[in-house]
Amino acid sequence: MRAVDIITKKRDKEQLTAEEIDFFVRGFTNGEIPDYQASAFAMAVLLNGMTNRETTDLTLSMAHSGQVLDLSKVVDIAVDKHSSGGVGDKTSIAVLPIVAACGLRAGKMSGRGLGFSGGTLDKLESIPGYRVDLTTDEFLEQLKEKGIVLTGQTLDLAPADGKMYALRDVTGTVPSMPLIASSIMCKKIAAGAQAIVLDVKVGLGAFMETLEEGRELAHLMVDIGRLAGRETVALLSDMNQPLGSAVGNSLEMIEAIETLHGRGPADFVEHCLHVAAHVLVLGRRAKDLKEGRALAEKSISDGSALEKLRLLVSAQGGDFSFVDDTSKFERAKFIEAVKAPRSGFVSQVNARTVGEASVALGAGRAKKGDPIDHAVGFLVFKKVGDSVRADEALCEIHASDGGKLKDAREAILSAYRYSDESVPPLPLFYE
Repeated sequence: MRAVDIITKKRDKEQLTAEEIDFFVRGFTNGEIPDYQASAFAMAVLLNGMTNRETTDLTLSMAHSGQVLDLSKVVDIAVDKHSSGGVGDKTSIAVLPIVAACGLRAGKMSGRGLGFSGGTLDKLESIPGYRVDLTTDEFLEQLKEKGIVLTGQTLDLAPADGKMYALRDVTGTVPSMPLIASSIMCKKIAAGAQAIVLDVKVGLGAFMETLEEGRELAHLMVDIGRLAGRETVALLSDMNQPLGSAVGNSLEMIEAIETLHGRGPADFVEHCLHVAAHVLVLGRRAKDLKEGRALAEKSISDGSALEKLRLLVSAQGGDFSFVDDTSKFERAKFIEAVKAPRSGFVSQVNARTVGEASVALGAGRAKKGDPIDHAVGFLVFKKVGDSVRADEALCEIHASDGGKLKDAREAILSAYRYSDESVPPLPLFYE
């Protein structure tokens, strides 16, 4: 078997066998197949696509290119929750303690920010001492002993995906639907997931901008999960405007904590309860979504979800006093309200513009390795459908220097659109 024959076969729109895909993935991972052939393969897939069976075979080969965790000795069923990325999406930080408080052991490996999309690990690191670099053994031990763990992905999980993504990023092949789906799902499978809840973001602040693209990706990932023997549910959620109020690392941590105190913004609370209900159903802790939601609501009202967050932070070396007193979080030097230029109804708060402005403030990275300023970001007060008066506060900027504050002011004003007529609020979930 030769790599060039596999590339030629996909170039000519033929279907690859599981053996051919596995040969290519193993050869690329161990260095026998060079980058230029892997790049050609990725371009052929981008141009000609893959069947669901091919995509599943690619997913499983990448998952098995390194260590695959077996969580069966630690949990009766391992449920993973994944978001495809968005602006203001701090859902995992609230949902994991909620489901853990409902009796479901919750272990998750998350990532850092990508482009305008914030990363869970960057948010968690705004708590002094919090470790996001647990080893595989530490992950398993904490999941067994504490019932909750939230850390970064270890290097020995799905190494083929890391190598392939680095190539896709510089060869114009990132937008390939089979490559996106297999990249997401191989990491879930390698991390030991037996059931998966996928939160697929759709809109201006998502990688899938249209409902049709989001639906295609969701169906593909659900099919991969089914063919790979994993229970999988995908939710299509809105990302045309930021989720919740806070955008920025410390600000989002504070909002997630406030949510578990019972004081979160209505849209974010609703989003978390809906996702948590699905996780609890797949994890067999609730017979249906109604019961799952009731359990999730109770974990917030009785304080048990908040206690699980304290346990998580403490177990991973963080200062859990921040969970009880959010005034301890680092604050930005400049905090300024941005006023509405006119009266009317908000018709748009462009999530991508807000996300990019947050990165420019220092909340994200312009390039790999850039330091993060945990204190900066936005608090968005007015969302689509809200009425607003001229000179009323639209949002609040948290900045570290005056020049960035000025640029952020201009950017956030450009993110807003207005209407003289009332505008319906955006749905949280489409389907």
